[in-house]
Amino acid sequence: MNSNLIRFDWAAKRLLRQKSNFAVLEGLLSTLLNEDIRIVRILESEGNQENEDDKFNRVDMLAENSKYQLYE
Repeated sequence: MNSNLIRFDWAAKRLLRQKSNFAVLEGLLSTLLNEDIRIVRILESEGNQENEDDKFNRVDMLAENSKYQLYE
């Protein structure tokens, strides 16, 4: 694997570490779901990366749509 490439899972996890970057993920989710989405908070995250080829990352979050419905 070329170490000069940035994997999406790594980039997304890095973005989620700071609340100031939630706008990027909110924009992506809003576009994919075709409704306004706001991230309320990150609940939990985990990863299993023991070597550079492992790709499992999971992030649980609480999000809200424009109708104030909550999604976990």
